[in-house]
Amino acid sequence: MFRSGAFVAEHVTPVGEDQVQPNGVDLTLEAVFRQREPGRITADGKSIGARHRREAGSLVDSDGGEPGYETDPDREGHRLAPGNYVVRYAEVVSIPADHVGFLYPRSSLLRNSCMLNTAVWDAGYEGKGEGLLQVGYDIEIEAGARVAQLVLAEAGHTGEYDGDYQGENV
Repeated sequence: MFRSGAFVAEHVTPVGEDQVQPNGVDLTLEAVFRQREPGRITADGKSIGARHRREAGSLVDSDGGEPGYETDPDREGHRLAPGNYVVRYAEVVSIPADHVGFLYPRSSLLRNSCMLNTAVWDAGYEGKGEGLLQVGYDIEIEAGARVAQLVLAEAGHTGEYDGDYQGENV
């Protein structure tokens, strides 16, 4: 059984009222990376290729921005060309022992020709997770924008996550 957004919110820090949805909690964008070197996945291990963190910049054009958008010069984010990016979420997620987490892209990404690929979040995982953002057409994403929704489901299993990514980015 999937849990309510209020239940999920108890396992996400920090979380604002606007992030809590009926069936989950929205996660926001903290950072964007481009992979610069090959990674490696073998039968007995893995290594993550070197990444370059993209610095957020102003999302306001010099002519004051486009109609319908705020022109606050303090709005920062990323202008992303088509390609693949690794995104880090701003919130620390703690998956309860008797649950499994699933992360889905917000529909606003899909409607803007973007896809967020994620994996199962095992019981016991804690950290600031990451996902693969595939950009199909130029997009601007503000730092702190809601990009994904975490849902939790009760799961019958034994054991908890104790892998390499435990406590990541915290």
